[in-house]
Amino acid sequence: MAEAHPVGFQWVMEAKRKGAKVFHVDPRFTRTSALADSYLPIRAGTDIALLGGVVRYILDNELDFREYVVAYTNAATIVTEEYADTEDMHGLFSGFNDDNATYDQASWRYEGHSQNQTTRDSETQRETAAGLENESHGAPVGGETERDETLQHPRCVYQILKRHFSRYTPEMVERVCGIPQEKFFELARAWTENSGRDRTGMLVYSVGWTQHSVGVQYIRTGAIIQLLLGNVGRPGGGVMALRGHASIQGSTDIPTLFNLLPGYLPMPHHANHPTLDEWVDSIAHPGQKGFWGNARTYGVNLLKAYWGEAATADNDYCYGYMPRMTGDHGTYQQVLDMIDGKIKGYFLLGQNPAVGSAHGRAQRLGMANLDWLVVRDLFEIESATFWKNAPEIETGEIAPERCRTEVFFLPAASHVEKEGTFTQTQRLLQWREKAVEPPGDARSELWFFYHLGRIIRERLATSTKPRDRALLDLAWDYPTHGPNAEPSAEAVLREINGYDVATGRPLASFTEMKDDGSTVGGCWIYTGVYADGVNQAARRKPGSEQSLVAPEWGWAWPANRRILYNRASADPDGNPWSERKRYVWWDADKSEWTGYDVPDFEKTKPPSYRPERDASGVAGIAGDDPFILQGDGKGWLYAPTGVLDGPMPTHYEPVESPVRNPLYRQQANPTRKVYTHPINTLNPSPPQEHSQVFPYVFTVSRLTEHHTAGGMSRTVSPLAELQPEMFVEVSPELAALRGLSHLGWAHLVTSRAAVEAKVLVTDRVTPLRVDGRIIHQVWLPYHFGYEGLVTGDSANDLFGITLDPNVLIQESKVGTCDVRPGRRPRGQDLVDLVVDYRRRSGNLVHRYPPMVTTDVADSSSDQEA
Repeated sequence: MAEAHPVGFQWVMEAKRKGAKVFHVDPRFTRTSALADSYLPIRAGTDIALLGGVVRYILDNELDFREYVVAYTNAATIVTEEYADTEDMHGLFSGFNDDNATYDQASWRYEGHSQNQTTRDSETQRETAAGLENESHGAPVGGETERDETLQHPRCVYQILKRHFSRYTPEMVERVCGIPQEKFFELARAWTENSGRDRTGMLVYSVGWTQHSVGVQYIRTGAIIQLLLGNVGRPGGGVMALRGHASIQGSTDIPTLFNLLPGYLPMPHHANHPTLDEWVDSIAHPGQKGFWGNARTYGVNLLKAYWGEAATADNDYCYGYMPRMTGDHGTYQQVLDMIDGKIKGYFLLGQNPAVGSAHGRAQRLGMANLDWLVVRDLFEIESATFWKNAPEIETGEIAPERCRTEVFFLPAASHVEKEGTFTQTQRLLQWREKAVEPPGDARSELWFFYHLGRIIRERLATSTKPRDRALLDLAWDYPTHGPNAEPSAEAVLREINGYDVATGRPLASFTEMKDDGSTVGGCWIYTGVYADGVNQAARRKPGSEQSLVAPEWGWAWPANRRILYNRASADPDGNPWSERKRYVWWDADKSEWTGYDVPDFEKTKPPSYRPERDASGVAGIAGDDPFILQGDGKGWLYAPTGVLDGPMPTHYEPVESPVRNPLYRQQANPTRKVYTHPINTLNPSPPQEHSQVFPYVFTVSRLTEHHTAGGMSRTVSPLAELQPEMFVEVSPELAALRGLSHLGWAHLVTSRAAVEAKVLVTDRVTPLRVDGRIIHQVWLPYHFGYEGLVTGDSANDLFGITLDPNVLIQESKVGTCDVRPGRRPRGQDLVDLVVDYRRRSGNLVHRYPPMVTTDVADSSSDQEA
């Protein structure tokens, strides 16, 4: 956090000065480590083993916040007797289908519940990254559950959790992660001692935590710990995701993702959602409890925002115009489709895949096989010049005179050259004014897309083709200003906020939305940001002039609520758990919820409220169920459906690993998304043969001085001077082993590429003892490429493409490699080197690690099993 988010880290230091204890877990000793109370080095890709050890420590010592856990989580809920755990199946859960490496989740359900048929089609869910939907609106599950609040029933979630994590002992944590047991105990004791009725602890992770083939389960394990300790929905608690840059939160709220629409509404699927009713029902799950019961309202308001007067009840509010998913349309499927000639043109904004995405060679070869490519950026980045400057020019894989791609480079305005909002890590919308005019032909994204749409609509104005109606009927009427006809960003924000069609009055809350077409709202969770016609995101009232929650600094979705699920900050009766952690509570005299924050609960619903048995939607949530977007109102320690790789987190080795999984016979995530394409070779891992060809672990992350793929920092002289060269950090022990000299050259080789870097011999990366052997890790920054003031090979060239099955994010924080002294070869010699490594590792025939490895005998796994 100090390295990559230094402005935010000042508040960690403020907390430390007030007595907070800071722990840092990372494969590399960083600026954060230097300021933490305790640093725990870890083998990259093994975080679930560490966190699972903490879960076991909590449960074995009964250190959970028992009242919170019983009342607010599904710990007491009983699971069907059909369920079988990884303990019973050597690392697999019940319902695994060998044919397509997915789970039928029927056996994971709660006792007495029937299984929603759609949750059984896990293959379609994986192809469409359905985990993103389940994160936001909860998988379908009935609210009425069989419970044992003594937590003694052998099939209650609490007991299942204990059994599942029973093998995650301190000894196993040390064996898997390389973390000494005394370090583990120090962390576990501090985390539990600083949690409970009077104290809370926060888990903070950087975006790289998600970039694993089990990335979703990393975050779930952290959330399980926080739920067990009562650290969710309470001040000073929670799980905070540090986003990669300023508006990554905003780009999922109003998404740049292929499978989501604004406000986390799922994109319709062509086969499953042919009608508006079927689409809405797939979100609301008729009879389901919670706020997603209002999905029709949210969906209709979005359609009205898109198509305005053309959207009426008679035509299902133009639902027929909506795009449809047909499968995996994610960025990695697209780049492989480019290589195969299936994609003709591509728009590239805010991304630099030639450097910033996994398997850089595949990215560049894909872009070299398009008819046209539009790149909008501040500088001429690598993704705009691949056709003339890429490494593949030297190897002959791309020839400038024969490259078929016509590249249109359009200059973009920077963040200080345009107005609008950022949505930050903590869901906070902050308005920024334009400081200066953009130079020359540089323009904002808003200008570009508005005028692109305007021109296309003008050219289609006389069209009578049905396919063109979706474009011609768009509500495309934003006011413009200035010599360049810049659209009004505030007008867009007003539309996102929503308004009453008849009066034009901006809506104050999403509860004012109607499903009859009388209101418009582009993103239901943002409703209120323009309440009373005032740009709430532009507020900057100093903290000294308002309460500790600072409600007049920007605007947080939803409803300017600063902590989600804050009903959990009070006990089931509505009283604060303690005066020290008083935040939101029930005022019996006024018969309403009150507190320092906007209550994340119906304001007048008393703690004693109990729904009728068949109640659904908001009415189905009891007065003591804080998790109002979940069908049962509970925080999930166990996911009975919706998580594609298992109801509970499980340690699987990274897809490329030098060691056999010490916990189970199953080596890697059996449901991971794999692309079996000739360009996507993967390094072998145990129990495959030849894994010793790539004996070392490599990981990548950020430097404070550079930003993401380097396009915004390697072109800035002071930053380029501070970090002028691509380098690799290696331990003194590895340097001696491989003959590397400090400030000399080394090159790293995988079955995809070889990259070179200057050597920094340092104790910041330490050898770890893992499962009885020494594992060496090396670290690289991923900011370098071949354009800019300072250049270097791209670390992301080393990675292959394997994805988490829930959200289709790539495993780009851990891989295996070989490390050699000296500079890498050039031209055909480079190709020959990589091919030789592939030959020695058995990968010339494009074999892939088997999805299921439980049939492979292994003495250490047998002992554990």
